[in-house]
Amino acid sequence: MSGVAAVVGVGPGLGAAVARRFARGGYAVALMARRRESLEPVREEIEAAGGTASAIPADASDPGSAAAAFRRVREELGDPEVLVYNAGAFQPGGILEITPERFEECWRINCAGAFYAAREVLPAMAEKGRGTVLLTGATASLRGSAKFAALAVGKFGLRALAQSMAREFGPRGVHVAHVVIDGQIDTPQVRRRYPGREAHTMLSPESIAETYWQLHSQPPDAWTLELDLRPSVERF
Repeated sequence: MSGVAAVVGVGPGLGAAVARRFARGGYAVALMARRRESLEPVREEIEAAGGTASAIPADASDPGSAAAAFRRVREELGDPEVLVYNAGAFQPGGILEITPERFEECWRINCAGAFYAAREVLPAMAEKGRGTVLLTGATASLRGSAKFAALAVGKFGLRALAQSMAREFGPRGVHVAHVVIDGQIDTPQVRRRYPGREAHTMLSPESIAETYWQLHSQPPDAWTLELDLRPSVERF
């Protein structure tokens, strides 16, 4: 077994694909999301393939819930050597349409949750002199479009967190990378919404997960802080 990888924000799309990829790489995987029903199918799939996985429900936007979840990870699997923060919330609407409560909730999920999770894993990573933190960004990490404030503010913050974390912990052996996902990911939900859409116009979760694995595998003399991914047909 290579070590422990914690994936926050596991659903049927990218989170599940990342968990499967690290499990194939020999990692015991801590699967984390709000709803256990999102986690169990992935856990069963990984274990059926001979891997090790633990389903740990947690609210990433709540620091107490995050702390309790990572205590379970350490007790059941050990200290994570990899953290993938994939939790996200999208609430379209204008500045005068989004309630303050919903705006703050989106910020907590898109940004603050990564801070809460990172605080749980960075001490052990820094002590060992190795570790990887991968943060899932979006087009909104770079551009605040109309009606996208509730997403862009959090994703801008997530990008800033990645930069600050990389500059602080990179010299201590922790690789921090922020990935800008530019386009729609091919998920069951997207398929239901656009039943006629061709696969090549969307990002494959498995292809993104492979890129995450490559980032984790980079030698420390050539680390990536940020990269962007999009389908070849996506306009940008």
